Amino acid sequence: MEEVDFIVVGAGSGGGPIVHRLTESGRFRVLLLEAGPRDTKRGLHIPIGFSQTFLDPEVNWKFSSGPEPHIDGRRVYWPRGKVLGGSSAINGMVYIRGLPSDYDKWHQMGNEGWSFSDCLPYFKRLETHPLGKTELHGAAGPVAISGAEYRSPLGDTFLYACDEIGLPRNDDFNGTWQEGAGYYHVTSSKGRRSSTARSYLAKASRLANCRVVTGALVEGVQFEGSRAVGVKYRVRGQTQAARARREVVLCAGAVGTPHILQLSGLGPGALLQEHGVPVVRDLPGVGANLQDHFGVHSVYETWWRMTLNDDYRSWRRRLGALVSYYVMKRGPLTASPGFAGAFARIMSQSDEPDVQIHFFPWSSSRLDRGFDPFSGFTMLVNQSRPESRGSLRLASPDPAAKPSIVANYLSTENDRQTMVAALRFVRELSRCESLATIIIDERAPGADATTDEALLAYARAHGQSAYHPVGTCRMGHDSGAVVDPRLKVHGIEGLRIADASVMPTLVSGNTNAACMMIGEKAADLILADAR
Repeated sequence: MEEVDFIVVGAGSGGGPIVHRLTESGRFRVLLLEAGPRDTKRGLHIPIGFSQTFLDPEVNWKFSSGPEPHIDGRRVYWPRGKVLGGSSAINGMVYIRGLPSDYDKWHQMGNEGWSFSDCLPYFKRLETHPLGKTELHGAAGPVAISGAEYRSPLGDTFLYACDEIGLPRNDDFNGTWQEGAGYYHVTSSKGRRSSTARSYLAKASRLANCRVVTGALVEGVQFEGSRAVGVKYRVRGQTQAARARREVVLCAGAVGTPHILQLSGLGPGALLQEHGVPVVRDLPGVGANLQDHFGVHSVYETWWRMTLNDDYRSWRRRLGALVSYYVMKRGPLTASPGFAGAFARIMSQSDEPDVQIHFFPWSSSRLDRGFDPFSGFTMLVNQSRPESRGSLRLASPDPAAKPSIVANYLSTENDRQTMVAALRFVRELSRCESLATIIIDERAPGADATTDEALLAYARAHGQSAYHPVGTCRMGHDSGAVVDPRLKVHGIEGLRIADASVMPTLVSGNTNAACMMIGEKAADLILADAR
């Protein structure tokens, strides 16, 4: 049995920073277990490569939620990274922290040390930000961040329309305020994606005190009494074991981490017994409190041949895009999926932005079928702070079987009203002169969807995950909490969690930045306890 100081499970947005920080002094031996392969595929590094990895089972878990009771019983696709870098290797690269009040709320819920002022130093520590070193940004971190390297007249037109509707220009959504419209900062630079595999693990994995095992499916955490002492994992069909002298740290994400805990005997006791899993500790909060942003597309056909649909259909433009990328690291291949966007207040009771818009310079009815055959663009809108809560439950004692996920999208009246208002807001935006002059047709929801009932029916029939699941092992002190503010699992020694699952509530924006911050902060907590 291999014995190390720390075992880290999951090489994603939380695990990458932890492995980097634990190994850099040379004092500790770290074993990193990742279920997926190494990040050797070209599509993992070229920003536009998301279109390949979005459906690739070799690097993507391809989970699904559902049947969802409030959206017509549909199953909703959940891509999650299964590769070095985790979801940071396949996501849309948008770098958004969320509102300061998101983190202040965590602190107000009793999670000491998690206010925005507590978290800000870790955001700054991870960044090499294009705005340089400021009170709000860092300039020497491992993660290379850039302003959108791909910009187009179509994106500018979207921003002009936002200005017409009263949304001011905002060149830094992570600055002093979030409201407004602008180009997103992204985790890519010089034409290459800044995944945590590249930013953190490339250096750590070369150190003598770090061993990275890929293709390692964790079967469960091992215990001696109430102490976690190691893990069992499967590689190429063979089960192996490793022992941790100090801690096991789970960083497998909002799906993977609660699934591993339930397989290990930590979770709702009745559920575990139902599947024949011996109960180590009855923790009802494991898998509960699931939250996700629910996004709905509005698709428009344009006469303006400036979309990525047009780039894809023309062999000359495809060739030009390849030359531009490989010669100068510019052009469409450097594009993030939604390179521009906006945050807006649309509900009368809101004093902060309550919806987020991603502007896509392309359209597709299904990515497995490629881009639409017409010139099109898309606006995806989601509620920033949904009230709906779901759950993740063990479906089988077989570690290779996927868990049962129900997000309960649109389960509250406020969420339903906000989504209808959000679709109306996007339609109003499309009728501003800047956009209206280039639009031929509203392909979806369609001109016939005029009533609240019709718009809600469209959202139920076509809404999707915005790929931001969190909260399934939340922080707190109450009976439903799974970890304390130092991210230690309640009632268990030697076991810590550091990923999206510990968030008590969903942040107002994309989640990758917050997950990397959690990894950075967790590393300091672990090292402080080790000392």
